[in-house]
Amino acid sequence: MRAFSDLFRNLFALLVISVVGMFLGAGPVTAQNAYITNSNNDTVSVIDTVTNKVTATIRVGGHPEGVAVTRDGSKVFVANDSGDTVSVIATAINKVTAIVPVGRAPLGVAVSPDGSKVYVANHFGDGDRLHDGTVSVIDTTALGTITMEIPVRFKAIGVAITPDGRTVYVTTGFATKDIALGDVSVIDTATNTVTATIPGFGDLKGVAVSPDGRKVYVAGDRIRTGVSVIDTTTNTVTATIPVGRDPVGVAVSPDGRKVYVANSFNDIVSVIDTTTNTVTAIVPVGRGPRGVAVTPDGRKVYVANTVGNSVSVIDTTTNTVTTIPGFSGPFAFGIFIQ
Repeated sequence: MRAFSDLFRNLFALLVISVVGMFLGAGPVTAQNAYITNSNNDTVSVIDTVTNKVTATIRVGGHPEGVAVTRDGSKVFVANDSGDTVSVIATAINKVTAIVPVGRAPLGVAVSPDGSKVYVANHFGDGDRLHDGTVSVIDTTALGTITMEIPVRFKAIGVAITPDGRTVYVTTGFATKDIALGDVSVIDTATNTVTATIPGFGDLKGVAVSPDGRKVYVAGDRIRTGVSVIDTTTNTVTATIPVGRDPVGVAVSPDGRKVYVANSFNDIVSVIDTTTNTVTAIVPVGRGPRGVAVTPDGRKVYVANTVGNSVSVIDTTTNTVTTIPGFSGPFAFGIFIQ
């Protein structure tokens, strides 16, 4: 009788553990993090987006600016502008596990949806022609391996990939006090070649793709100022939306209904309604905002204020702002939240 009772208790315990495992999952429960590049002290700050606390600081390469997180959140790729490298962070241990040499002065970086490739926009390309940039293609299955250097017309700045992983959009630009030239290069990921060029811009900055892959939003300075909307079917500009001064970072909400634009010269974030292509709100943030990203649930927007050494957190329901201080030239150019 006692043996039967012991057996029953053991079976019940196993059942409880199984049920708990079903709810918690096989792996550890991890927080949703934002990875902020500090361009002044060569580090990345990790922010827990639930508590808005910095939980770790990771040493990377020289003058980090661009950043991209894989969809599963397991890796972060950081473009080191003065180091001409990309640092690869393993988020489980918050350490750099690989350093990949790329082109000169890398800025924008983006990861393919399946995580197999990383595209890096090199501002000065290989250094032979200062007006021309390149895009380095990193094979993540063999880190350290550059499979291709794709030339683009001007200095490569921002990079974004469509949700199906088939197309990469790269913003390029070249500007002096007298002239501003720029275009958007369209890269076919199957062949790693530029298949189209969308001209008529000034000095371009950030770029983001809508969740359905039908639209691309690019931030431009001078000539075609504001945020331009590109139809990915025809690769033509269908609208240009006036925003603040010197728009840099661009991010699209998970539902595709809003676009958030960081305007670095007048310290605001413009909120665009994608149905009407109009600015419906202007949110004051810290000084010199550049990087901007939205949490997966769409409830928060994080803004890296480079001049103000802070990160602004926007509540998307009320457009109220919480400020997190203590950074050092935060840039965070790219999708820095998984």
